[in-house]
Amino acid sequence: MKNHSEQINESGFAIIPDVIKTTLADVLSAEIQQLQLSHAVKQRAGKAFGIRRLLEVVSAVRVLAEGEIIRSLIEPVLGKNAKVIRGIFFDKNPVANWKVPWHQDVMIALQAKKEVAGFSAWSSKAGVVHAQPPVEILQSILAIRIHLDDTDEYNGALRVIPGSHKFGLLDDEEINKLKENIAEITCMVAKGGVLLMRPLLLHASSAATLPTHRRVLHLEYSAHNLPDGLEWYGS
Repeated sequence: MKNHSEQINESGFAIIPDVIKTTLADVLSAEIQQLQLSHAVKQRAGKAFGIRRLLEVVSAVRVLAEGEIIRSLIEPVLGKNAKVIRGIFFDKNPVANWKVPWHQDVMIALQAKKEVAGFSAWSSKAGVVHAQPPVEILQSILAIRIHLDDTDEYNGALRVIPGSHKFGLLDDEEINKLKENIAEITCMVAKGGVLLMRPLLLHASSAATLPTHRRVLHLEYSAHNLPDGLEWYGS
C-alpha cells in the first residue's frame, strides 16, 4: 500500500482517518461557534460559517496547526521547514448551503502588497492581502482539511479529479477535457479525519442535499520562501 506522500504525488490528495479525536473536534466546533461577528467571521442566523483569519481568531487552531499530530502528516511531503501559511474555516449548513464549481486554488494570502514580478490579481479579503503567485509557488503548497463532522455525498463533500494537479494552471477548455476523461472521486471523510491535497488539484463541491453541518478547518503549508520581501500571511 502506498503511503500518503506517494498518494499525494500521484493523485494530488490523500484521505487519512482518525487523525484527531472526535472530542477535540467537538471542542474546536464549540469554540468557533462562540466567536462574535466581525470582519473576519461571517455568520448567518447567529452561526459562523466562514472565517478567513482562522489562525488569528481561534488560538486552539494555531496550536493544532503547529503541533506534532498535524506536522507528522505535513513533513513527509514538504520537509521539516514547512510552515503554516493560512487558515480558513467553513461550514456548509442549512442556512449557508452553497455549491462550488470545478476550480483550482490559485490565490495565496500575504502580509502586505508589494509589486513583484509574477504576482498578479491583487485583492483584499477580510482585511488580508491576496495575490496569484507564479505556478511553482502554488506547487509548493499542501493543504490539510481537518473534518469536524462526518462528510459524505449528502452534505456537500469535496469532489476531485485525481492527478489533475500535474498539469499546472488550467484554462476552461483544459478543465472540461480532464472532466470528460478522468472519473471524479467524492472525498468522504469521517469526523476527526483529514484530507490532504495540492491546491492545483481540480476540485468542486455540490450544495448539500441533507444539510446539517460540514465544518472544516482548511490549513495550508509551504516550505517555500517568497521573493523580494513578500511574506506569507500566516507564518
